[in-house]
Amino acid sequence: MTAISLTCLTKNYGKTLAVDSIDLTIGSGELFFLLGPSGCGKTTLLRMLAGFIDPTAGKILFGDKEVTHTPPNKRNTGMVFQSYALWPHMTVVENVAYGLKIRKNSPTEQRKKALAALETVHMGHLANRKPNELSGGQQQRVALARAIVVEPDVLLLDEPLSNLDAKLRLEMRSEIRRICTTIGMTTVYVTHDQKEALSIADRLAILKDGKVIQVGSPREVYQAPNSQFVAEFIGETNFVPATPSPGGLKTAFGQLRTNISCEGTSVVCSLRPEAIRVIDSPAAQNGFSGKRVETIYLGEVAQHKIKVTDDLVLRVTEVNPRHLGEVGDTLHMTIDPCDVVPLSV
Repeated sequence: MTAISLTCLTKNYGKTLAVDSIDLTIGSGELFFLLGPSGCGKTTLLRMLAGFIDPTAGKILFGDKEVTHTPPNKRNTGMVFQSYALWPHMTVVENVAYGLKIRKNSPTEQRKKALAALETVHMGHLANRKPNELSGGQQQRVALARAIVVEPDVLLLDEPLSNLDAKLRLEMRSEIRRICTTIGMTTVYVTHDQKEALSIADRLAILKDGKVIQVGSPREVYQAPNSQFVAEFIGETNFVPATPSPGGLKTAFGQLRTNISCEGTSVVCSLRPEAIRVIDSPAAQNGFSGKRVETIYLGEVAQHKIKVTDDLVLRVTEVNPRHLGEVGDTLHMTIDPCDVVPLSV
């Protein structure tokens, strides 16, 4: 297993700064996600790791070996593309064995290793089919098998699930997690899908305008975002203006206690919709009330919009909903201090 270290990694395209002096360490055997909106630099960063793009400045290390300007075929990486890129005239096992053929493995060794890789992705029984005889999810597994069969130091995944339908994406999330855990390979995974990253990453980096904004475990980044951008990008949240005070945070609808220290004369609180609880009667602490604007009942959850001041409507997600009624009803709410996250303005 190989750790990855990036030092002041930069990529310019003329006057456009695609990757801006990134310092990042990815642990050996880690499943690490690069996440961000379109144009944030995540794919450029992945392609520099693969050797497809030469950095303008900075260093890339795989373990103790610098590979900044090493050609792709000398880096020992495996790549899974968004389009799968399977040879249509070859069988599944021939596709998987192709990298071994290029590396001059014997035909016997090629087939043995290819079949073993296919078993890892639960595709051994379809080894003799052609790619056009497979579903999208099956083709994705074949592309993964082809990437891991050469035993790369680093596995690179470029939005591998974006071409699948919603149900297959859910199935393949757990499959990719299982495969990466089984082989124990350092994996860098690019996506713009927050749920994908939260569900299977060991750690993730949020990028914006070529810079790393925050790095942490999915839970750390979701529960303790370091900026409004991260809070809004990862999941859904309510932003509430507030002023720090001796009792916590003063808002337009009352005082809120928080477990997080904050500085400055004004902040913005991030209140996740699922962290706000609808209750039967006013709470003595961290309680507030409002008028129901809208409720969408979805069975297991209800999505409320509740007006707490003339200018502020909160989105509230109630699990196993019990507080269903009419527009204009008064609803009482509360939130735990640990879920009140103050952010600098």
